[in-house]
Amino acid sequence: MVNISRRKFLNRSGLFTAGIASSVLLPSFACAQSRRVENIGLQLYTLRKELAEDFDGTLARVAELGYKEMEFAGYYGRSAAQIKAALDANGLVSPAAHIQWAAVRDNLQIEIERAVGIGQDYIVIPYLQENERTLDHYKRLVDTLNGAGEACRDAGLKIAYHNHDFEFATVDGVVPYDLLLAQTDPALVDMELDLFWIAYAGVDPLRYVKEHSGRFSMLHVKDLSADRKMAAVGEGSIDFESIFAHTDTGGFKHYFVEHDNPVDAFESVTTSIESVRRMRF
Repeated sequence: MVNISRRKFLNRSGLFTAGIASSVLLPSFACAQSRRVENIGLQLYTLRKELAEDFDGTLARVAELGYKEMEFAGYYGRSAAQIKAALDANGLVSPAAHIQWAAVRDNLQIEIERAVGIGQDYIVIPYLQENERTLDHYKRLVDTLNGAGEACRDAGLKIAYHNHDFEFATVDGVVPYDLLLAQTDPALVDMELDLFWIAYAGVDPLRYVKEHSGRFSMLHVKDLSADRKMAAVGEGSIDFESIFAHTDTGGFKHYFVEHDNPVDAFESVTTSIESVRRMRF
């Protein structure tokens, strides 16, 4: 790395031509390095197979690694009280959970009651099906988010939306992610910014962080390899420290490590937490 230029490295890796040769790639050596992530979180979708086989044992191993905050993506047939008890037994908390759009639309009160019982602060809509990625559906999603935001506020919660890459592809002349930010109420609706997917889309996350200050209470921390695959944190090219340096501007409160399909899930989450621990910003 010392012997080649930044541009040459990016060209060779394919990242420059992918449109993401920006401040989010490769280390920023001007980093102040005065802060670090205190309570590292984990999106439990990463360990879905392990949780299905041994729920309590998996949470115990996660706690031993040093993770503090759990973001759920399914409850494996357990009640809110059982989830809360398992978290308490391991010194863990759960600030948020991924809840499908249909459940938020059709059973919001049930989801609110469960979130309150677990002690969560956020309900996050995580994904749109391929047939839902039309401009009309995005407009309906705006209505869902604003409406659910009011109900969540009354219960002491907040609704949020988690991105993939498709929200940055123009639909009928509109960038859906821009629509969501512009038409949802900032007082009611937060965004969970997935750093892998926005980089995969070729978009600089810092542009959004700066233009929509305070909207991004949660981050998904997962890396992008040179061959455009998901990687454990520290094994790719995203400059997380440069992004984390904008914590105050973005409103970052929670940092959830994730890998959608790791070969070895515990090896992945171990590598990731060790990498995040070393970060200073």
